[in-house]
Amino acid sequence: MAAAVESAPDLLEEESAELDGYFSDEPLDPKPQYPILRETFETAVVITNLPKVPAAKVEKLTKVVTRLVSKVGELASCSDSGFTGVQLPCDENNNGTLGFAFVEFVTSEDASQALQVLQDYVFDKNHSLKVMPYARALQLKDVEEEKFEQPEPAPFVEKPNTSSWLEDQSQRDQFVTRFGKDTVVHWCDGRHEPIVDYDGSREKSAGVSWCDYYVQWSPKGSYFATLVPARGVILWGGSKYEKLMRFPAPGVEVVLFSPQENFLLISNNNRNDPNAIKVFSIQTGKLMRAFPLFPKDFIPEGLSNAEMQQIHPPPFQWSHDDKYLARMGKDLISIYETPNMGLLDRRSLIANGIHEFQFSPKANIIAYWGPEYKNQPAHVDLIELPSRNKLRQKNLFNVTKCSMVWQNDGNYLGVKVTRHTKSKKTLYNNIELFRLNEPGIPVEMLDIKDAVMAFAWEPKGSRFAMIHAENSSSTKVNVSFYDMYKKIETQQAKTTISNSKAKKMEAQI
Repeated sequence: MAAAVESAPDLLEEESAELDGYFSDEPLDPKPQYPILRETFETAVVITNLPKVPAAKVEKLTKVVTRLVSKVGELASCSDSGFTGVQLPCDENNNGTLGFAFVEFVTSEDASQALQVLQDYVFDKNHSLKVMPYARALQLKDVEEEKFEQPEPAPFVEKPNTSSWLEDQSQRDQFVTRFGKDTVVHWCDGRHEPIVDYDGSREKSAGVSWCDYYVQWSPKGSYFATLVPARGVILWGGSKYEKLMRFPAPGVEVVLFSPQENFLLISNNNRNDPNAIKVFSIQTGKLMRAFPLFPKDFIPEGLSNAEMQQIHPPPFQWSHDDKYLARMGKDLISIYETPNMGLLDRRSLIANGIHEFQFSPKANIIAYWGPEYKNQPAHVDLIELPSRNKLRQKNLFNVTKCSMVWQNDGNYLGVKVTRHTKSKKTLYNNIELFRLNEPGIPVEMLDIKDAVMAFAWEPKGSRFAMIHAENSSSTKVNVSFYDMYKKIETQQAKTTISNSKAKKMEAQI
């Protein structure tokens, strides 16, 4: 036993000799590298106006919220603590949710994106989300709670009757003239000389110009918009042309009312302005959203300045009920839903090669056409909103160009198709006629040997007309009338469309 104890130091010396050179002579002073402590909470947001659910549904609601916010950016989760990046505080008494959630992202950029994307997001039919930075929530926590006092209501001020022109006892219409620097609104009945209704005399006496550029009536005649590029757009209304609202828009050149007069789109046509196009609420005057003049990637790369100037921005179009605002982009249609002006379903409608689209005048249906793309033929598509269901697709071959014309009631869609032969030296036309109110939306083709120069539907009814000639440069043209249902009894009727309900009547000009 003593021999074993005496040999222990020898063994230690041998092991020390073997490890010689492996250890540093510097004293050991470990400094752990901890992650940087974030104290600003810039990656966290608070979502309010969530549904308040009982304890049995908390897990389901948490999954729905997590799935929604994870689409915005990567969540800051922790496997050790079980934190998923989303926390829904619950009531201590019944364990039901309190109607808000804390969300933490990995980066502050994703948190900022959440503030924009999720603000006023329609979570369900009863809840539209509100989002604020966590730092703002901390500030609100320190706000002292005061006794609420009912504010005194503002005195009632009767607004001008914007439909007063419809009450004219003489049942007259109105029109406006712009000459020089003057803008004058006239009464007219078609039988007597026009009578001046208003010429801006009130503004002239005050030394203010009520119009510097051009004017625009709203679709129903309720508003009269005048453009003053230095000040923006001014709305007038009522029998005395009172000033109703001013929308700040320096350099304004174009305005577009929505069909139901709820919104006003304003553009300054400035290619370098990221907010060249603005959409305002007419009732509140609030700016709903701003857009650049061109959608992303719409202008091809490598073009000279002169070539870029030849490309016109794609126009915005309103749906008939003001519910949607849409614009064509590169291989897509961006559809924005009012009133929050967010992208419908947070994604654009893919439409490869799209050249043109139009809303139906009476339904939330989009018609668009695209040329031949790779191995796919040219086609006309009808898409229903908001479901994005494809109601009908008509494939077309050897297509040079298409022009779409809706009937005013949205019952029919006429598409003038310009086709070419295989050599592409000869062009010819045909008309594709869509019957939207019939099952399956049948499509009939009307062959036209002549060059079709114009196509139009009558305002009400099932008839349409075309102007056509042997060639587009001909001075002698024909006008042909068709009816989608009834045969026109006349001695001038020469031909009928085979296998079609449409009948033809020709008259020469």
